[in-house]
Amino acid sequence: MRQRRFSLPLVSPLSTAHGTIDAREGFLLAVGPDTDSTGARGVGEATPLPGWTESLSACARALETFNKDGGRLPSATDTPAARHGLSLAFRDLTARETGVPLAEHLRSEVADADQGPPRDLPASVPVNATIGDAPIGETVEAATRAVHAGYRCLKLKLGARAIAADVDRLEAVRDAVGPAVDLRGDANGAWSREEALDALEKLRHVGLEYVEQPVAAADLTGLAVVCAESEVPVAADEAVASHGVETVLDAEAADLLIVKPMALGGPDRALAVAKRALSADVDAVVTTTIDGVVARTAAVHVAAAVETLRDGSPGSRRAAGLATAGLLAADLAPDPCPVRDGEIAVPSGPGLAGDAFDGELVSGR
Repeated sequence: MRQRRFSLPLVSPLSTAHGTIDAREGFLLAVGPDTDSTGARGVGEATPLPGWTESLSACARALETFNKDGGRLPSATDTPAARHGLSLAFRDLTARETGVPLAEHLRSEVADADQGPPRDLPASVPVNATIGDAPIGETVEAATRAVHAGYRCLKLKLGARAIAADVDRLEAVRDAVGPAVDLRGDANGAWSREEALDALEKLRHVGLEYVEQPVAAADLTGLAVVCAESEVPVAADEAVASHGVETVLDAEAADLLIVKPMALGGPDRALAVAKRALSADVDAVVTTTIDGVVARTAAVHVAAAVETLRDGSPGSRRAAGLATAGLLAADLAPDPCPVRDGEIAVPSGPGLAGDAFDGELVSGR
């Protein structure tokens, strides 16, 4: 396995509960033949995000251990970003060697023996635009621009201001974009149980698709209470990484799960989590953790594979949270599947994206 460390500056600093992030740092990985060989190579990306995954130093140690020992993937619980990078690289390699897109290879790993013929992979997946938590005027302007650009689903940040102010913002956006555009909210655990129930009741008439993590991830019981009592669907985000999918499902704490491949330890684990959720009648939405283009492209494949696990009925598609390239001031390589008209085309070449990524990317050439 070869690796290269990278740092991708953000367009604007990102404030999180763990501090301000100015850049996304991580490792590009390549597995397969030696540098002087002409055989196919698999490419992966490990971009840790403290609070969601391990630290950069812990990720580096896990990759170093793998290089020394060889063969055993790092822990998905302790070092999910490191496992993501290696899992992706090996699956990209296998998909390249067998001549199929990564999405096809991933879903073959989770296919049930007694299933009928699999549904065709979609040509593209819809994605949401993230609007943020600006004041009303800026929020409406950003929402209108996104709809004009072709987005049919918008996600707005909640919880940074008073509940009444958030209600005003979402009402204004709904009035501006009309009823045909899906609106989502993301509170990032900002509310108490009582505040969450109050906010969701006051937002009910806006017609939200769902609200992510209305209470803190640690309060799984509170999340279950809000999920049971609110008419607005509730999505578990941070709680999935904190508690695990089975605990969240057992607690009946969510109507949907937010599935982040980097935080769950790889595209294979992300698809398995989505399948498990769907089997429990809990939907799944694939998103990134503001990753580089290699990991984002892998997440597109995961989202495409998830689409084939749904029943295919009209309205069953869910927009994925993959339109995050614009948050980066620089990237690892040209994007093989940029957002167009609110959708991302699923690469049809072998592996991640045919010849778009190869071992030379890891060499920095």
